[in-house]
Amino acid sequence: MLKFSLLLATVGRTAELERFLSSLDAQTYRNFDLIVVDQNPDERLAALVQSYAGRFPVLCVKSAPGLSRARNAGLRYVSGDVIAFPDDDCWYPPDLLRKATLWLESNVEYDGLSVLVRDGSGRPSGHWAARHGAINRYDVWQKARSMSVLLRRRVVDAVGAFDESLGAGAGSPWGSGEETDYLIRAMQVGYHFYYEPALSVCHPEFREVAKAYAYGMGYGRVLRKHAYPAWFVICCWARSLGGALLSLAALRFYSASCHWAALKGRMRGWIQ
Repeated sequence: MLKFSLLLATVGRTAELERFLSSLDAQTYRNFDLIVVDQNPDERLAALVQSYAGRFPVLCVKSAPGLSRARNAGLRYVSGDVIAFPDDDCWYPPDLLRKATLWLESNVEYDGLSVLVRDGSGRPSGHWAARHGAINRYDVWQKARSMSVLLRRRVVDAVGAFDESLGAGAGSPWGSGEETDYLIRAMQVGYHFYYEPALSVCHPEFREVAKAYAYGMGYGRVLRKHAYPAWFVICCWARSLGGALLSLAALRFYSASCHWAALKGRMRGWIQ
């Protein structure tokens, strides 16, 4: 039986983390453990995490701020055959780990699986590819996010640490892209991943101008780091511009502002 190690970095959230822990307790497949990497300066999570310690294996460790930094701190404690990176505000449907186990056991030629991310109403959270299929460096942006990916242990052993200059709290301008960078690095050394939208995790969809800009910066940085061709970079910029124009035409001004901020971030992240 495959064992899952779930590595969750958290800061500033309690109610959302409790929702995730509750969703783990409801899993129909029980061969997993949880590593909580706590970036809070206090002990606000201690009682909450301890309340679940008798229900499934859970370890809480401390880390300096930064999402990638926290994940790297947690990687030394993983023991599973499959490693996942849930966000602290996501939650799992009750049969996710059971279905993921069946898929991974039936598709041994793939080194990891990415599933769809849905919001609380069941709609896709953000822009996702409509059809299942193998992931490559050009469509990874529409087929994978950190909370959607389940990687076989051999991938993590080979790729190693996340790039600590990328991601929320990194202390750099690049507020996202750490998981995409990780998958690209894995694909560069020969690992293969598959996207299956019939399986899903849940995550709220937020639209914030500041986050759109920071995430855009990370997106652009990863494009530059991995030497994407100019045609693809321009296409990425054009999608953000198109989103802004369509939102304006529909009089959705805040949405247009978010798309515009993402465009500016993608351009600046690539140029810097």
